[in-house]
This record gives sequence, C-alpha cells and structure tokens, in this order.
Amino acid sequence: MPNAPKAPGGSSPGDGRAARRGRRRAGSWTPWLYLAPALLVLGGLLVYPIYQLGLISFLEYTQAQVSGGEPTTFQGLGNYRTLLADSQFWQVLLATVVFAAACVLATLTVGCALAVLLTRVRALPRLALMLAALGAWATPAITGSTVWVFLFDPDYGPVNRLLGLGGFSWTYGRYSAFALVLLEVVWCSFPFVMVTVYAGIKAIPSEVLEASSLDGASQWRIWRSVTAPMLRPILVVVTIQSIIWDFKVFTQIYVMTNGGGIAGQNLVLNVYAYQKAFASSQYSLGSAIGVVMLLILLAVTLVYLRLLRRQGEEL
Repeated sequence: MPNAPKAPGGSSPGDGRAARRGRRRAGSWTPWLYLAPALLVLGGLLVYPIYQLGLISFLEYTQAQVSGGEPTTFQGLGNYRTLLADSQFWQVLLATVVFAAACVLATLTVGCALAVLLTRVRALPRLALMLAALGAWATPAITGSTVWVFLFDPDYGPVNRLLGLGGFSWTYGRYSAFALVLLEVVWCSFPFVMVTVYAGIKAIPSEVLEASSLDGASQWRIWRSVTAPMLRPILVVVTIQSIIWDFKVFTQIYVMTNGGGIAGQNLVLNVYAYQKAFASSQYSLGSAIGVVMLLILLAVTLVYLRLLRRQGEEL
C-alpha cells in the first residue's frame, strides 16, 4: 500500500488530524481545571454535610447517644418509617407546599410587575425604587421579621391602628399568621426577582418592543407574547431560586409565630425538623426530615427543567 502523501514540512495529514484531536481533548478539560477550586470548596461545604445528614438519618441518634450514655445503633429505614407514619408530618408537608407555592407566585408577580414598572418611570423614581428594594433585600431575615411583628402588633402596631382593627392579633389565627409571614417573605424576596428580570428586559432589543407597540398590542399582550418568552431562561432561574428559598423558610415562621404558632398550627418542614432535632433531641428524625426536604427540592427542580427542555428551551 502506498504511503500517505506528506504535507509540507514532512508531516502526513493523519498526523495533523491526530494533533487536532489531542488539542480538542486537552481543551475539553480546560473548563474543569478552572472550576476545580470552586468544586473543591462546594464539595467541602455541601457534599460532606449532606453525607453526614444522610448518615445520621439511618442511625438511632438522640441525646443519649450524643452524651455517650448509649451506643449508636443502625436503624436502616426505621426513622423514615416512623416519620411517614406520623400524621403531623403529612399535615406539615401539605402546609409547607401550599405556603411555598403561594410565596413563589406572589414573589414572582410582585417582582415582575415592579421590573416592568422600572422600565416605565423616570430616572429619579427608578433610583428610589431600586434603593428601597435593595434595602429590603439586604435586611437580615430576623430583623425584618421582628419589624413586621411590631408593625402588626395588636396593641402598639401602626397597621392595626391605621386599619381600625383594635386588638386584633394576626398571629393568633392560623391563616392570618401564614398571611402575615407570606407578606414578609415576599417583601424580602421580590427585589431579587425585580432586579434580575429588569436586567433581562433591558437586554431585549428596544426595536422588538417598539414594533409590538406600533402593532397595537397592549402592555399585557407585549409582556405575555413578547417579553416573557424572551425572558424564559431568566424566569427559570428566579423561579427555581424562589422555590428553594420559600420551601425552606425558617426564620420568618419561627420569629413571627413564636416557634410555629399555637399548638404547631403554623409549622413548616424546616421548623418541624428543628423541633424534632433540637427541642425533642431526636436528631435522627430531624435529619430524616432534612433528607426528605432535599429530595423534594431536587425532584421539583429536575421536573421543572425537564418540562422546559421538552419545550426546546436553551438553559
């Protein structure tokens, strides 16, 4: 068989193809090399704690084991069976899902509406709204929760005086307490949605929006048919972030309802896990609740991303 023709300089075309394949293989590792430091940090901060959480959920781990009075024993799925047989767990899970869904919908609605408003107002009102929103975002959760409790205090709260509600206690009833916490969660969460969506709107070519307006489309129609589809990747991010944040709300519920409300009527999973782990010293049950929460959030996120991929969206 004749030898392959030599390229100028004495190398064959096969050598060039092999060299290009080698460079592509080397280049495919380059992004991972840049990501390696961050992945190592995330591994230390996330993977190991999650491993410990899962491990404790399979053990008999109470105050007796922590103090060394009794040996730690392996329970397998015993803690999960105990948890799933507890009727209170299912009540708290349902309350958490409904409360988180309401918070996510309200946060996205308020954040998107204000983002659109920012594109309609002049520079000075826009700056004032941005500063006010970022102030709410920067306020620590425990500080914001304490302020909201004071604002709606039945005796000294200015909101009750303004509305003429007298000594009405917002935290006494189950639904009014959840509504009060929802308002605080939305207040401290909408700035993230507003700023992110506003940046996405500003990145849309102005010619597209102007053409829609000239065609006679209303502002709602422009948002529904033009702006929202172009912002879908951004809306995916803020929706998933909101689901994660609102599903694992702890500080607002704990502070504003004094640990979960009267007889636990305002418990959510995070507060329920805290009570099991630290108030009752059932650390293994608290860990099992944490694992269940993690699996639920992973499942919701994966299902949401899968639905978007079926629609042909680039994420």
